[in-house]
Amino acid sequence: MAKEKPTGKRLKISEAQQHTLLAVLGASVFLGAAIAFVMSFTKQISFNAKVIGAQDQSISSYSNTITTIGICKKPKGATYTDEEIKKCDPNNIDVSDIPGTLRSNILTNLANNAALNSVPKADDASCINQSTGKRYTYAELNKMFDDASDSNNEEEFTLSRQLMKSCSALRVIPDALPAYKNEEALLASLNQLFIDSDWEPESISPGGEITSANIGTNLNAVSVSLSIEASTSTTMTVLKNIERSIREFNVRRASIEFSGTNNLELHAQATAYYMNPSAIQDSSITITGDK
Repeated sequence: MAKEKPTGKRLKISEAQQHTLLAVLGASVFLGAAIAFVMSFTKQISFNAKVIGAQDQSISSYSNTITTIGICKKPKGATYTDEEIKKCDPNNIDVSDIPGTLRSNILTNLANNAALNSVPKADDASCINQSTGKRYTYAELNKMFDDASDSNNEEEFTLSRQLMKSCSALRVIPDALPAYKNEEALLASLNQLFIDSDWEPESISPGGEITSANIGTNLNAVSVSLSIEASTSTTMTVLKNIERSIREFNVRRASIEFSGTNNLELHAQATAYYMNPSAIQDSSITITGDK
């Protein structure tokens, strides 16, 4: 009997060790699961924070673009709310409500620029005020534009905007630097310069003489060959009018030959320019849960 007591104690100790081992094992499993859950929850929080941050940045960028262009009035807060966007109507915004914006600068400063207005242009019947019989002044065009903006009449607004573009100083900008390649318009400009010089070329056409090349981020060059055979005075008049043209014609190479008592033959290679159309570029960002 004395020998059995230690055995019973060892059995009890062994059972206690098993219980302790099981408890430690269970606690380890629970702790591991808790750590894994916390890590997963932390990753989800971090990922959601990235998404919210990118969303806020996108909203801020769109708001800055809208404000800079002058599509809507400035937001009350840092960015536009959904309600402010819904209420925004670009056609019914007065220029005085969007000072310092691109739209305001175009419709006030550029459209009323005295230097640009001084550039002559052949009369256009649509630019004649039927009430006065004279060309529209900037004040008249601006009033028409404001009245059309207030009237909510899309047809009147479109007409007034077109008149502002074609009859004010704004017309000089696309004349000087077109927004797209147009060989026919380029040669038409040259033909008008020839007409102003009282000289008529035998023929003028795009042909194979025109090539284009990109010379900058948005600036492109168009090369055209000029051939003039006329009297010395006429040739010099043509060259002066080309030099005075609102559209740039950069003569790069030229050869002059005398073809008679008072005649000159001029062969030149000139370059004109045009811009690529400007547009707002949308960009996409992919956000992942990786590092």
